[in-house]
Amino acid sequence: MHHKMLIIVLMTLLSGSLPLRAADSAATKAALFQTPVTTKHSVTINGAQVSYEATAGHLTLLKEDGSPRAKVFFIAYTKTGVSDWLHLGVLGPRRVAMNDDGTTLPPPYKLVDNDQSWLDMTDLVFIDPVSTGYSRASEEKDAKDFHGYNQDIESVGEFIRRWISDNKRWASPKFLIGESYGTTRASGLSEHLQQRYGMYLNGVILVSAVLNFQSIDFKDGNDLPFSTFLPTYAATAWYHKKLAADMQALTLEQVIDQARTFAMGDYTLALMKGNTLSDTERASIIDRIAKLTGLSRDYIDKADLRPVIFRFCQELLSDKGLVIGRFDSRYTGTVADRLGVSMERDPSHHPTIAGCFSTCINDYLSRELNVTTTLPYEVLTGRVWPWDFSNVQNEYLNVAPNLREAIQMNPALRVWVLNGFYDLATPFAGTEYTFNHMGLPASPRGNINMTYYPAAHMMYLLKPVNSRWPLLRSLQEAVHRLGRSRQRSLPQGEFLRTLLRVHEAHHRPHLMT
Repeated sequence: MHHKMLIIVLMTLLSGSLPLRAADSAATKAALFQTPVTTKHSVTINGAQVSYEATAGHLTLLKEDGSPRAKVFFIAYTKTGVSDWLHLGVLGPRRVAMNDDGTTLPPPYKLVDNDQSWLDMTDLVFIDPVSTGYSRASEEKDAKDFHGYNQDIESVGEFIRRWISDNKRWASPKFLIGESYGTTRASGLSEHLQQRYGMYLNGVILVSAVLNFQSIDFKDGNDLPFSTFLPTYAATAWYHKKLAADMQALTLEQVIDQARTFAMGDYTLALMKGNTLSDTERASIIDRIAKLTGLSRDYIDKADLRPVIFRFCQELLSDKGLVIGRFDSRYTGTVADRLGVSMERDPSHHPTIAGCFSTCINDYLSRELNVTTTLPYEVLTGRVWPWDFSNVQNEYLNVAPNLREAIQMNPALRVWVLNGFYDLATPFAGTEYTFNHMGLPASPRGNINMTYYPAAHMMYLLKPVNSRWPLLRSLQEAVHRLGRSRQRSLPQGEFLRTLLRVHEAHHRPHLMT
């Protein structure tokens, strides 16, 4: 019986490229999809050599009548003898070569061995949802049938069931890990896998989480994001030395604590008052926002106390002609239109990580894993739009109740949430708000652990964080205790010591992303 741990990595390749052109011949069409191919490799992890097999190719999802629905591309790593960003950024045996501060080297980019890979502790399966990576619907006209929240959960869940069954891994401890929208997917899947297939997970790892989209959507009438973004605005202003001297003298954590208290207290109350806010109250709130964000009082007044993310990124360093990043607000870039009110581009995406990760995943798959498909590898693709949110018409998508239900159905399920202080895509205060409002009863709240880093959306790119991830270092006793703890609820913090380690020499977990 296979008891090795398994981590399933839910790739976040959503958001263009040219539409797929119909194949000109049967031979060309056959070359589009990759029969799984296995290659043998070794890597030194934490000072020890690890031999492993990498299997890459397409798994065909079938209708109940046996006809094909879609070809889902995956990469599976299995230690022998014993989502693009997460894959080549931290988890896999190979990683993109970067500077220690997370900035990219000049092209041509290259891969190096990842001595911090998780492969010595768990098998890894990376999944590209349909229309991302090399995954495609069997008929292009049917691709829209996979482009939506419900459709995505169903198809990815079906892939997981198929892969687990085909590889006889039902008896393995199983973990999901997702980043950004992948955290939405992982949270929804945690309930779906249990309800649909009776597949109970051991843990869910959420990297830069967004479970409640109301916390990040700056639509008219929705004041919540202004409160949830303000602590990250403060961290960003502190980093760029835009605060007054007394605030700059504080530590990052002290600045964040002040901003968090204000954001979830007086600031929220002021926003709720709207036009009934008195002139005196308004002036006081403007002063406090300015103190915490580095924005001018005049700007805050004109913004009606509500600085929108894309305008904040353009405004904070506008005196220097610079824009700050959304994925990582420590990054800066030049702007062509210094009179523009909204950011032209995200300097923490272009020219930083976009080119190097796209280059390296294409090179790696073809040169090292022998993948020969003629398809383009879709990274942050426009192919999936418009995304179907019809399951939540006239409301915001919120999968926190799904995760709550999964935990209540499965009290052994652990959830680990990783937050970056400089993340302006999925700000940590929004995640805190979501978990504080998910309605989980008191007894299982200890199943959830929050970890914070002085980094951003892809916190693992920063060398000190990716040093086996300090978070991972504190997980060294992970699955070793898993078997002994299944009948009891772990206290808060114990999860950090019991998530990801070998239960016994033969008890290896499996992580899918």
